[in-house]
Amino acid sequence: MAYHELIKSFAKIRGYMREFYVYGFRHRMDIDEKSARSYDNERRRVESWLGEYMHFGQDADGKRIYLSVDSRAIAHNPLYRAFKTKSFTDNDVMLHFYLLDLLPEDGGLTIREVINEMEDHYLADFDADILDESTIRKKLKEYEQLGLVRKQKRGRESVYRKAADNIDLESWKSAVSFYSEIAPLGVVGSYLLDRFDDVKDIFRYKHHHIMKALDSEILYVLFEAVSSRSELKLTMLKTRKSMTVIPYRIYTSTQYGRQYLFAWNLAERQFCIYRLDHILHAVVGKRTEEWDEWYPQMRETAAHMWGAAVSNSNALYYIEFDVHAETYEPYVAERLIREKRCGAVEKTDDVTWRFSADVCNPREMLPWIRTFTGRIQNFSCDDPKVEERFWGDMEALYYLYDIKDEEKSSDMASDLEGEKGHAVP
Repeated sequence: MAYHELIKSFAKIRGYMREFYVYGFRHRMDIDEKSARSYDNERRRVESWLGEYMHFGQDADGKRIYLSVDSRAIAHNPLYRAFKTKSFTDNDVMLHFYLLDLLPEDGGLTIREVINEMEDHYLADFDADILDESTIRKKLKEYEQLGLVRKQKRGRESVYRKAADNIDLESWKSAVSFYSEIAPLGVVGSYLLDRFDDVKDIFRYKHHHIMKALDSEILYVLFEAVSSRSELKLTMLKTRKSMTVIPYRIYTSTQYGRQYLFAWNLAERQFCIYRLDHILHAVVGKRTEEWDEWYPQMRETAAHMWGAAVSNSNALYYIEFDVHAETYEPYVAERLIREKRCGAVEKTDDVTWRFSADVCNPREMLPWIRTFTGRIQNFSCDDPKVEERFWGDMEALYYLYDIKDEEKSSDMASDLEGEKGHAVP
C-alpha cells in the first residue's frame, strides 16, 4: 500500500491517533489487527499533520510514539487538521468548481440544463469527458445536504440554484475562534476560521481538552439521532458488538473533557451511559415512538445523575452527610452550595451544614465527599456498599496516619452518638 497523505475515512485514522498518539502507551509490536506496514503508513500520515507535536519514548518493550501539546502555547486544536485531508477524485474537483460557477443564485437550472451548460462552456473547451447524469445528480444531492445548493420544484421538474450567503462572517471572527475550541463540534468553527486571511489568537485556555475533536463525527451522528428522536445503532470499540439505543442527551465533563451519551438500551431495558471515545460506529435508525414513551423517565433519571453513571436497577439512593464549618469559615458552606448539583444543602445549626440527595449512583460521589474529610460529622446512604466503602476508606486513613481508637473520639463524636449515621472526628 503506497503512502498517501489524504484519507478516505476518518474512522480508521481516528483509531490510530487515539491508540498510538493520544494515549501514548502502545508500541508497534502491539498491533494485532493491522500489518506493520499499514501502521508505518498511518504513522507517516499523522506525522505529516502533527509532526511538531510528536515525541518518542523508549522503554523495555521498544519505542513509543505520542503527542505532547502545551495548551498554553497553542490557540487552536491541532487535531482538526486530520479532518481537512480527505481524499477526492478528479471528478470531485472538477464538479465542485463547475457547479458552483454555473449555478445561479436566483431561479435555477434543471439537471438537463446543468449538463448542457457544462458541456457547452466547460467540457468542450478543455476536451474533457462528458459526465453522465447520475454522477451530476449525486453531486448535487451531496451539495444540497451540505447546504451549498438549494433544490425546488418547477412544475414536475426539480431545479437547482446556488445557496445565497448573506452572513457577514467578519463580524463573527472572535466568536467563531472561541467556539472552535470550546463548543461541541468545534471542527465546524475551525473550517470557518480557514476562510479568514488573518485570525488574531486572542484566546488561551487553562484546560484545553483537544481529544474531543477525534469524536466529532460520532457526535454529529448522535446529535442527528437526538434531534430526530430516532433509534441509534452503536458499535462499541472493545467488544465490537452492536446495540440499539434511544439517545437522550450528551454530557461533557468540564474536568476531563470526556463526552458521554445518556440513552435507553432497548435490549437490556435500562438506562446506560456510553463514552463517545469508546464508540466505534454510530448509525441513525428509524424514528421511534418509544422516544416519547421513555422521555419522561429519561428526564427524571437525568435530574438525579451526579456525574456520568446510572444504576443497573434504575433505582434512586438517598445519601446524606453533615459538614462542620465555623462561623468564620463561610467559604466551606459556599463551596458546598456551589457544588451541590442535584442535591440540597440546609443549615442545621450555627456550625453545621447538611447535604442530602437522591442519586442514581452514589458510588461516584465518594471522591467529592472525601474532599470534606476532617469536617464530616456523620454519613449515611441507602446503598450499604457505599457506606461500607466510605468507612473502609476512613479506617484505611486512620491506619495510614497511625491514629489510635482513643484519638478518634472527641466531644463532637460523643454528642452525635445515637443520631442517624456514624460519627466522624
